[in-house]
Amino acid sequence: MAQVTITINSREYAIACENGQEARIMQLASVLDEKAKLLKGISGKISENMLLAMIGILVADDLFETRKLLAAKTAEPQNSTIDYTALDNDISLKIKALSETIKAVANQIESL
Repeated sequence: MAQVTITINSREYAIACENGQEARIMQLASVLDEKAKLLKGISGKISENMLLAMIGILVADDLFETRKLLAAKTAEPQNSTIDYTALDNDISLKIKALSETIKAVANQIESL
């Protein structure tokens, strides 16, 4: 069993993983660290537990949206054309709405 040290929110964690999976664990941790930086930039100082919960919500939202897009894509006939511009616009609007939701949550946290 291999071990890798990851950094999320300026804190280091020793993680055990299967041999050969070290790079993948570092890559995944990098995604979580970027989300932590995004949230801290929006909301300032928040507790570690709240930050973890908000990161989890962002990752779950990403997963949900990806699954929804994949389901829609696999349900389409193979010879249909995909309007990627409309799809990009739809994703952009959803990201903007999610950003506004995060800002609202951050404002509520700051007012506590």
